[in-house]
Amino acid sequence: MAKHVEYETVGSDYLEQRQLKRGAAGWVLLAGLGVSYVISGDFAGWNFGLEQGGWGGLLVATVLMGAMYTCMVFGLAELASALPVAGGGYGFARRALGPLGGFATGVAILIEYAMAPAAIAVFIGGYVETLGLFGLTNSWPVYLVCFAVFIGVHLYGVGEALRLMFVITGVAVVALVVFVIGMVPAFDSDKLFDVVGGDGGFLPFGVAGALGALVYAIWFFLGVEGVPVAAEEARDPKRDMPRGIIGAMLVLLVFAGAILVLAPGGAGSEALKASDNPLPAAARAAYGEGSVLAQVVNYVGLAGLVASFFSLIFAYSRQLFALSRAGYLPRWLSRTGRRKTPYLALAVPGVIGFALAAITRDGAQLINIAVFGAALSYVLMMVSHIVLRVREPELERPYRTPGGVVTTGVALVLAVAAVVATFFVDELAAGITAGIVVVALAYFWFYSRHHLVASAPEEEFAAIARAEQELKD
Repeated sequence: MAKHVEYETVGSDYLEQRQLKRGAAGWVLLAGLGVSYVISGDFAGWNFGLEQGGWGGLLVATVLMGAMYTCMVFGLAELASALPVAGGGYGFARRALGPLGGFATGVAILIEYAMAPAAIAVFIGGYVETLGLFGLTNSWPVYLVCFAVFIGVHLYGVGEALRLMFVITGVAVVALVVFVIGMVPAFDSDKLFDVVGGDGGFLPFGVAGALGALVYAIWFFLGVEGVPVAAEEARDPKRDMPRGIIGAMLVLLVFAGAILVLAPGGAGSEALKASDNPLPAAARAAYGEGSVLAQVVNYVGLAGLVASFFSLIFAYSRQLFALSRAGYLPRWLSRTGRRKTPYLALAVPGVIGFALAAITRDGAQLINIAVFGAALSYVLMMVSHIVLRVREPELERPYRTPGGVVTTGVALVLAVAAVVATFFVDELAAGITAGIVVVALAYFWFYSRHHLVASAPEEEFAAIARAEQELKD
């Protein structure tokens, strides 16, 4: 495919106008970023899997998706240490699968990161209305404030944004710890299996129910794969990237296990299966309507949604920045300002996200589109790891995936299952995602493949690999 693309010469000032701030994040901030991406999924969303598969079905789905993400994270840790670029997954696939494969991966990731903030804005608006804050009866002002304030913080500087994100995430983590400890006395294993309908037992809706629950089990981990987009802003990416993303994954696994057992075990799966705010609902079911635990989790739970919203803005801006800098998307989107933040890559998707939230007000639909884009990108990234291991065994890898291609092969098989499950759970979301990918690939084929930028880091990595291969041949 590389033979079918054309590069344009750019001036020496091109990359000077597109610089990110180096050394802004160590591994602890990167781990915090990984948790921040995901933490809203601990507060809501996962519980809809109880309706699909019952508690047993959701447990099976969570174990499978936990295994997929863990195996994938080990693979991404290796790729991020070997190819530390802002493009993240797009950069990895560009090296392994060529320009078309790289762009397709980047688009799938961008769909995830651009749709998810719009969905979370809807959830935040619903939370604010439910709590009766500010007397609002329509949530669009909440969406507007969320996008305006948090894009503004990101424009101010990446170091400041990541530190504030870390604090907000810390507050949300404290709320989860308080919830977990508070629900232990109320736990009753019989409550896990009280979902009405189906055939009863461990898998009341059979294997099909467990497969349907895969989409919702993903919510416990969705977004952690975004840590590598911070590679160009890390202090020591070869060391910090593996530590950050693996550290984040370990935290997420602990919370997923604790919440999956203690929330339904304290309140009953039937009470939570359709709840928009399952943790406060669990506390109320266990301890009564006016319980202190429910009030604390209800208010502080808002921090979890804000943390994920805030961090996903960072993720979409860096993915869009990298694709634009290399010429795959319009180059003007990758310009950075005096504080070395990609202001247009922050603002443009923010405007689109606000419009989507205000017009659709359908957070579940938007998040399903994001999940489908994510699952598609997982397939392509795991293929990339396997291809690079086979084709470039001598590539410098400061961190190596335990188990090598066997580990990422497991992630690949499970990612394919997730793509299939997402299609069956929400055909419309899958169709919308596929439509966006087709339009983007048409843009690439008819325009951007003729106008790529050879000096972009992801393209330079690929050029070096080609040159080394030609010397061998």
